[in-house]
Amino acid sequence: MQSNILIIGGSGMVGKTIARILRSRNPHYTIFIGGRREGKTENDLVIDVTKPLTFKTILEKNINLIILSVNDKEDQILDFAIKNNIDYLDITKPTPDLMKAYDFAKRQRISSRIVFSSGWMGGIVSGLVNDAAGQMKNIEEVKLFVYYSVKDLAGESSAHFMAENVAKPFFNYKNDQPVSIKHFLNSEYFTFDFGIGKRTAYNFDVPDLYILNKIEKIPNVSVKMTYNSKFITLLLGAFQSLRVFNILSLKERKMIFGSSGKGDQSVFEIVIKNKNEVKKVSLQSKKGQAELTALSAVLHSEELLKNKLENNIYFSHQLHQPNSLFKSLNNYETINIKTR
Repeated sequence: MQSNILIIGGSGMVGKTIARILRSRNPHYTIFIGGRREGKTENDLVIDVTKPLTFKTILEKNINLIILSVNDKEDQILDFAIKNNIDYLDITKPTPDLMKAYDFAKRQRISSRIVFSSGWMGGIVSGLVNDAAGQMKNIEEVKLFVYYSVKDLAGESSAHFMAENVAKPFFNYKNDQPVSIKHFLNSEYFTFDFGIGKRTAYNFDVPDLYILNKIEKIPNVSVKMTYNSKFITLLLGAFQSLRVFNILSLKERKMIFGSSGKGDQSVFEIVIKNKNEVKKVSLQSKKGQAELTALSAVLHSEELLKNKLENNIYFSHQLHQPNSLFKSLNNYETINIKTR
């Protein structure tokens, strides 16, 4: 089937990677790139998420699916997609923005597929938890541990989110109740796979906290992160303990979190528990977080375009059949997954 796909933010790091993977796996798709500036081809469209008058070209090009890989704080693209019955997949939103957009979408009349895919690395954590849930009943706790390398070739969005929110409290969940916490506090030792070893990990806010508790009804959910540099990890913990982030300007905080290297691995591990057993899922992306996030967006898009899903609001893990996401990730040459 011919499909016209628009990637808004397609000239950014993740957007370019989405386009590359989509083209290699689905050469029959027509891919358009949306950005604020004119491009070099007829498939490069001027679309500025802050200027709705630029959206008319989406209708002119008969777009079937919008992939949003740039932050749209006012949800104007979401509103446009809903009003014009266009499928929509958003990989960009931090937790507060995700909650706001989801609440907005629920109040609308939906005649397309609206997908929120803003969990860690393109929303695949909840999918892997769901795959485990097929074998484990009554999950009581999920812990996500993230290994982040400052050597990784990373975009600006996650760094800017940390700079803006590092001094603000967020929630994890204990016994189905929200608990207010802050980044880089409440250290916990965790032994990572893939040669990383034992590390100190600190509180970290990702949308999976909200998704796993509020959507999947798992009563205990936490996320903790460590950097590849033990010194940086401990330094950030000390800064938070001493309230240094509270007195730094936004510009100074962006300088702290804005580093990007030439490429490194990205790793996360999920520990899933019920009364009788513990299951661990470990994933390594040898090409880093941009590749993994983009691949996740592509896998979700393929499910949307190939399967006859009803018009509705979805979180990305709800698109996949049991074990299909695990198999697709495991078959990708730069991804390693271990379960035990």
